[in-house]
Amino acid sequence: MFIKENGDDKEILLAMKKRGFGKGRWNGVGGKPNLENGENVFDSAIRESFEEIGVNPESLEKFAVIDFYFPEEFKEKDFDQQVHVFLVKEWKGEPGETEEMMPKWFKIKEIPYNRMWDDDKYWLPYILKGKKLKAKFVFNKKDKIIEKNIEIIEEI
Repeated sequence: MFIKENGDDKEILLAMKKRGFGKGRWNGVGGKPNLENGENVFDSAIRESFEEIGVNPESLEKFAVIDFYFPEEFKEKDFDQQVHVFLVKEWKGEPGETEEMMPKWFKIKEIPYNRMWDDDKYWLPYILKGKKLKAKFVFNKKDKIIEKNIEIIEEI
């Protein structure tokens, strides 16, 4: 999650997913670790940030590990995933639109939760308050949460 702070005014960078899994929703950049050539999750987050919006994170702080589970009917599509959430406050480059995503800055009070995944409204506020967490979300066929568990932790 890219965060910009201007005094008391904090903004978050979200990106509209233009294709594939999550198309039509505002998301954080990076998403599911897609580890290539022996990468770790940090390397993957840096590479994916560049591929998705053209910026290179310079400081990544891990804030969450979230497990997502989808209905049995979707198992063949491999939608179940574990996502590592990082806060990024320093980067090189200007966020720009790519074939995959269209980035936009939002004031914290204007986060479009109604155009995001159903789980975001539960865990993202904790991250924005500086809390680290582990979480699990189970979705139904209509992408709504049917089970959730959020554990606030000291270290991750």
